[in-house]
Amino acid sequence: MGKEEEERESSDVEEDDDECSEKTTHFGSARNMVATSLDSQDKLCSKYSNAIANVRELEERGCLVLYGVDAKNMSQHFFLSTQRFDRVVYNFPHVGFLFREESYCQIQLNKRLVKGFLKNAKLLLKKEGGEIHISHKEGHPYNKWHLEKKAHKIGLVLTQSVPFCKDDYPGYDNKRAHGTLSDASFHLGDCTTYMFTLA
Repeated sequence: MGKEEEERESSDVEEDDDECSEKTTHFGSARNMVATSLDSQDKLCSKYSNAIANVRELEERGCLVLYGVDAKNMSQHFFLSTQRFDRVVYNFPHVGFLFREESYCQIQLNKRLVKGFLKNAKLLLKKEGGEIHISHKEGHPYNKWHLEKKAHKIGLVLTQSVPFCKDDYPGYDNKRAHGTLSDASFHLGDCTTYMFTLA
């Protein structure tokens, strides 16, 4: 990793403990990274079997871990509002299973989450070279979230989309994050990482 890469600031938003920890292992350092969780520290530890170890590893690598951060209003967070980032990342946004995955209500809730995240992430980006990355499942019903259309309406430009390959992130372990099976993985299937910049 070159000096330029080491000096980049990045924010992993709304990711569970396992995802962030394994990424920092891959990158070596997390001193310019902020990891956030919607959950409190206590709730995070009760939901995920490796939470304590993973958060400890993040912090030992220099990552700032923030709890109770909602992606839909993170730009109002007392610390995040003072920062501008090269990358704001959200892997597999989802509100949880309140309804059947393909139901109109569930789709609307997830669309609202993505829209709120994009609006807030836009406010936290550096004007020059800042990017928003969202990894997202493909196919029905996820295509009904209209991710690209929402980003365009908010004033973001899709610069690249690449297949998300779990094997590219050694140790990466996606989690359900909700309900009694919050610590269980979910089937990824076909997924894409969308990269947006300011228009």
